[in-house]
Amino acid sequence: MTDVTTTANASTVHAVTAATDGAMRALGHALAGLSRPGDLLILSGPLGAGKTTLTQGLGRGLGVRGSVTSPTFVISRIHPSLVGGPSLVHVDAYRLGGPDEIDDIDLDMTLPDSVTVVEWGEGVAEGLSDDRLEIRIERHPDDGRTVHLTPVGHRWAGVALPTSADIAEEGATGAPDENPEG
Repeated sequence: MTDVTTTANASTVHAVTAATDGAMRALGHALAGLSRPGDLLILSGPLGAGKTTLTQGLGRGLGVRGSVTSPTFVISRIHPSLVGGPSLVHVDAYRLGGPDEIDDIDLDMTLPDSVTVVEWGEGVAEGLSDDRLEIRIERHPDDGRTVHLTPVGHRWAGVALPTSADIAEEGATGAPDENPEG
């Protein structure tokens, strides 16, 4: 039995249902396999939706140094790669007043060589790149989530986003579930 299911609609928005924190980390891990330097992922959703949990899986999949925790109070954290891949730049835009303030943290300097994740980035971070993956997370009363993946721009055109089979396979390794934070 899997705790993740996937659907897609005609407007290229893919919906993935993740029943557990482990499924969220597995989704992040699967997205890491698609990510490359210069990628921007913009995460939105209510408090406790699983933005950081998804980013933990992404960090694990990228093989970065350090525990991936919410950068709420430091605004931005850089996790260098331990495996020769791109660094993970993890940003929390919750306390930023808008797009002008995101410019103040100089993401344009790290964006080309890193995978950049901006939590609470909807309406704030879109100007950083014409190519991005917008990720909107809904949390349900049963603690399950629906994750809407919207590819934007040429970079993401035609990219096969994770399916339930991909995520179930990742979850079977146990690796994304090892870090219990989230």
